[in-house]
Amino acid sequence: MSELPEIKRPLLRPRRLRTTPALRRMVAETSVEPQQLVLPVFIREGLDEPRPIGSMPGVVQHSRSSLLAAVDEAAELGLGGVMLFGIPEHKDAEGSGATDPSGVLNLAITDVVAEVGDALTVMSDLCLDEFTDHGHCGVLDAQGQVDNDRTLARYAEMALAHAAAGVDMVGPSGMMDGQVRVVREALDAAEHTDVSILAYSAKYASAFFGPFREAVDSSLQGDRRTYQQDPANAREGVREALLDVAEGADIVMVKPALAYLDVVRAVRDAVDVPVAAYNISGEYAMVEAAAAHGWIDREAAILETLTSIRRAGADVVLTYWAAEAARLLRR
Repeated sequence: MSELPEIKRPLLRPRRLRTTPALRRMVAETSVEPQQLVLPVFIREGLDEPRPIGSMPGVVQHSRSSLLAAVDEAAELGLGGVMLFGIPEHKDAEGSGATDPSGVLNLAITDVVAEVGDALTVMSDLCLDEFTDHGHCGVLDAQGQVDNDRTLARYAEMALAHAAAGVDMVGPSGMMDGQVRVVREALDAAEHTDVSILAYSAKYASAFFGPFREAVDSSLQGDRRTYQQDPANAREGVREALLDVAEGADIVMVKPALAYLDVVRAVRDAVDVPVAAYNISGEYAMVEAAAAHGWIDREAAILETLTSIRRAGADVVLTYWAAEAARLLRR
């Protein structure tokens, strides 16, 4: 057997900084902290107890009482906030329940604000899709297309309803042109100047939204490609974010997160306001399904997923794992 050649020892050894858990923590470039996480929560009108969502194991549609338990836990865990989605019993073409002071979402806002006060940032999804019988994010014209400008008027009304209910931050998510300006002007004119705006700026027409449709009992037929962004376009996402900042957005968001980490980074580099990213239902469901089959380490995958979104540049992450991730981080 021939002798092995003499190996010249490396002078530079990056592995030295990986030798112990404490050392790896000390030099970590990216961290995930509970206060950076926002928990999306679904509230369904007429429920007496939580209803599981089949395509999102561990996630439920809440009743009014179970909602309070969920936000109490979120506050105790030190999360940054909760994003509320309402599911009404009755829908119509105009999404009337979205602006009804006694509607499910407006009551939920008031309930949560009263329960957790300043411990959490109370956010609301400002969109009509959960409330319309056609499932689109706006009102339709005579040809069945979403009417951008008529929808803006409804968004302004919805923003005022949420502000009256006590919300801290509204999240206009319908991808209508001019939505942030209209919402900001409506809030300011009504002296709700302290209500902030989390703009869903770069929201893509993604296949990964599938489980969310079940979560909100969506009535949608067809798709939203005429107003949500084309997955092929990254520069357009940056343009949308810059427009929203110019119109008064306090935070801009990229949705989905994992398939669009390049857009998260590009938006982070382009704007001077905080950037959020939404780790959406399909991304959640894929990890849960793989873990259920024993194909991946579930807890490690959760933390790696959230770290990747933070590493891409997101200051805030909306994720259905928010509470669980906070508990894992406590370990």
